[in-house]
Amino acid sequence: MPHDLVIRAGTVADGTGEPTRTADVAIDDGIVVEIGRVGRGKREVDADGALVTPGFVDIHTHYDGQATWGSRFQPSSAHGVTTVVMGNCGVGFAPCKPADHDALIELMEGVEDIPGAVLHEGLPWSWETFDEYLDALESVQHDLDFATQACHVPIRLWVMGQRGADRERATPTEIAAMGELAAAAIEAGALGFSTSRTKNHKTSKGAFTASLDAAREELVGIAEAVGATGKGMLQVVADMDDFDGELTTFREMMGASGRPLVLSVLQTGPGDSHTRRLEAIERANEDGMHMVGVVAPRAVGVTLSLDGSANPWAASPTFQTGANLRDPEVKRRILAEVEGAGGVRYPLDKVFALDEVPDYEPAAEQSVAARAAREQRSPEEVLYDVLIDGPAYWPVMNYFEGNLDAVEEMITSPHSVPGLGDGGAHVSIISDASFPTTLLAHWGRDRRRGDLLDVAWLVSRHTRATAETVGLLDRGLLVPGHKADVNVIDFDNLAVHRPRIVADLPAGGKRVMQSADGYVHTFVSGIEVYASGEATEELPGRLVRGAQPAPE
Repeated sequence: MPHDLVIRAGTVADGTGEPTRTADVAIDDGIVVEIGRVGRGKREVDADGALVTPGFVDIHTHYDGQATWGSRFQPSSAHGVTTVVMGNCGVGFAPCKPADHDALIELMEGVEDIPGAVLHEGLPWSWETFDEYLDALESVQHDLDFATQACHVPIRLWVMGQRGADRERATPTEIAAMGELAAAAIEAGALGFSTSRTKNHKTSKGAFTASLDAAREELVGIAEAVGATGKGMLQVVADMDDFDGELTTFREMMGASGRPLVLSVLQTGPGDSHTRRLEAIERANEDGMHMVGVVAPRAVGVTLSLDGSANPWAASPTFQTGANLRDPEVKRRILAEVEGAGGVRYPLDKVFALDEVPDYEPAAEQSVAARAAREQRSPEEVLYDVLIDGPAYWPVMNYFEGNLDAVEEMITSPHSVPGLGDGGAHVSIISDASFPTTLLAHWGRDRRRGDLLDVAWLVSRHTRATAETVGLLDRGLLVPGHKADVNVIDFDNLAVHRPRIVADLPAGGKRVMQSADGYVHTFVSGIEVYASGEATEELPGRLVRGAQPAPE
């Protein structure tokens, strides 16, 4: 009998990290059944000259709201991602009592830059408990597979009410109740428990997130309850100003639970702040614990644009009138008004124009300020001209030396996996959901300011390694028995396009979208969901409830 689908004669990077090889991939009933020279298929895809990979598994997203009202995990699904994990950073929408709706919306609006109006209109609030939230997620058809986590802040508000929001110390009884809720969420299908301990996370009213300084006893108590289920992971984002104290807390969480802990790792200032974290993770693993750093494949950067929330001219009365920005007199007035209000607040020696195919490792001489010096103009005037034609880019983290050498150190660590693209969050200011494309194209083919990395190894890090990190052992490999999530990629032409703002969210909300060239076919469970970057009508994605065992 013919196979359901045969991907013929592609260059297969199967997710193991082994060298690529030319082979056919046969798929039946949504499962990879054979690799090599295979028989005919009911449908055959000619992959000669193309790179064939497992679908990418993105373990750090924030589609918690979007998944309840929309079917497509855009922008992630434009970049070869076939499984997303949301519920990161301790912020989410379940469990939630009706009286706390506004509090969780204000939290997500502030922490993840999702407009409150979008959430107020988009969220159906057809749930209170975590179980009911999972049911609501399953009631919507989706393009990709997705999973979620139990989030610290909604659990804290459910148990402690306003005292929890005010960051008061939890009692032993309240800690036990939070542990019970976290464990119940794991049993219902959450992949893990997440929390935030960073001052960067605030509500839209400026209050720190409720989990910021939760006591060690609270975190260890919840972790112990999660561990009693025998499954699940722990996910943390933290400033780690008290490095040794925080590390002790994380070690005690792992020790009490026996579960792996995933920690976000970024270069947050000049020097080696990221190196210290990686070394601490390595030591924890040497001591028999299981700790993984999640790292970004490029700088984490802000997108400056005229229609997003990072708009240098937004406060100008003339700009607000909608005047013709190409009129020299309009330009003069806007620049004068902004200067009179304190000037542009962005460091223009670190802001770069984005071409149609962006350079995400720009040299200092490409900055707006450097260009202005060459042209003997003001940096503000140059920025004005840049933004009329397209967005600009300010790399905020991972770029303090003006290159991606720190990123190379992070992504090549044996104790890290790529992620932190934040798909579904920071919707009008950051465009990092395209990280998977940068990982392959920049590091595997294009980098000129350092060494290239092996493509098969890069594929393995964003497929098998990320899947293993969150316990999804049924995917991430093109090996018989595994789930048939597959990309067919024109690697020579793989490229990210510059971001653009679209107004397609509920309540007319705006978000940054970023397309890519090179994804010829993307399959989820053997069903094509994207062809040459365009969505098909198929929506085979499903909610993944809990860790998945490896096929026998």
